[in-house]
Amino acid sequence: MGRPRGFIEIKRRAARYRPVCERVKDYYDVARLRTDAQSRDQASRCMDCGTPFCHWACPLGNYIPEWNDLVTNNQWDRALELLDVSNNLPEVTGRVCPALCEYACVLGINDDPVTVRENELAIIEHGFKHGLIKARPPQVRTGRSVAVVGSGPAGLACAAELNRMGHEVTVFEQADKIGGIMRYGVPDFKLEKHILDRRMDLWQNEGIKFRTKTEAGPAVIREFDAVCLATGCRTPRDLDIPGRQLNGIYFAMDYLTQSNKRVAGAKIQKDQLIDARDKKVVVIGGGDTGSDCVGTANRQGAECVVQIELLPEPPVCRDKACPWPVYPLLLKTTSSHEEGANRHWSILTKAFKGQDSRVTALACVKVRFAGRQMIEIPGSEFEIKADLVVLAVGFIKQELDPGWQNKKVFPAGDVQRGPSLVVWAIHEGREAAKAINRYLT
Repeated sequence: MGRPRGFIEIKRRAARYRPVCERVKDYYDVARLRTDAQSRDQASRCMDCGTPFCHWACPLGNYIPEWNDLVTNNQWDRALELLDVSNNLPEVTGRVCPALCEYACVLGINDDPVTVRENELAIIEHGFKHGLIKARPPQVRTGRSVAVVGSGPAGLACAAELNRMGHEVTVFEQADKIGGIMRYGVPDFKLEKHILDRRMDLWQNEGIKFRTKTEAGPAVIREFDAVCLATGCRTPRDLDIPGRQLNGIYFAMDYLTQSNKRVAGAKIQKDQLIDARDKKVVVIGGGDTGSDCVGTANRQGAECVVQIELLPEPPVCRDKACPWPVYPLLLKTTSSHEEGANRHWSILTKAFKGQDSRVTALACVKVRFAGRQMIEIPGSEFEIKADLVVLAVGFIKQELDPGWQNKKVFPAGDVQRGPSLVVWAIHEGREAAKAINRYLT
């Protein structure tokens, strides 16, 4: 250990954000990168415990205590090598992962846990800044070809691993650019898209082929020796309630995708535009996607933003229902919430009300839960005015098209496990790559 008493002498320094008054005027990253010296101090808080539960909690099995020790000792190149072994997109997880590892940190039992996510980000950004990350095409090619359908985190992780193994990999994407939900679903204020472009350029130089604006159906099975199907989980959960047909009600991913395209310079026809400017915005759904919609609405100049959630308000600290080291469902206040949002829990939307075919309000009622049973509270009915409503209530897993059911096809990511986290998608992609390699060899 570089600093045996580091966890005693140094306090946790979480990510620092730009001032709200500044960041709501643009779509640049809300967070400020730490200096190398600050990252070394934070890495020194790692106790190098005998049983690292952070490693256990991370779906990728990142070598967290090891690269924390290397950073503490200023051995950035070796830390980068270890990080690269287990994670294909640390510049993404270092920004948007919910950090399951930190909630399992042993130090977190009686103190603030190690800033694992920020340490990971510091390593990869140090590597890019100092020219430590370069294209490394495989020395030998196997002559086997693999199609990866979908360019989200699962598909790209699978493609990167298979290319390292020497297979010829082609990634198919129906959108204009590579990146999937990372490009079109995650706002730039959390993940600027030049971060993705930097990685895509690197992988292209390593030999991965990217084909955008291409709808790849089951016919690709005949053209390639194996196929990784990583098309994600695209069907949004809807609210089948009166007034759903009114104009001004949108799915979260439609809203975020259009916003990201506008930030990238795309021109949207006026009759297709989803814009929160000067509108009363209501976001239904209290998860990360809903939070992203809050941040987007604030940047578009919403008059006010209300976010409602069906479930009760989570606790601020761990309770008996979520003991260490399991991931706890705690109250999460994001950078977007800090920018302005009126949040409410235990709210059921009963109907949308409107005038002249446009939504004007939500008819709601307060609820309580008795176990799994939801009970409406009599006399608690109320309305929320709204000009724009965003539905961020999750996604529905779909069964695979029969055409994809073939021994040469290996599903990965959300299409395989249902809606999940980016870190799990990367894990699934890497596991699919191992399975495809075994099949081909």
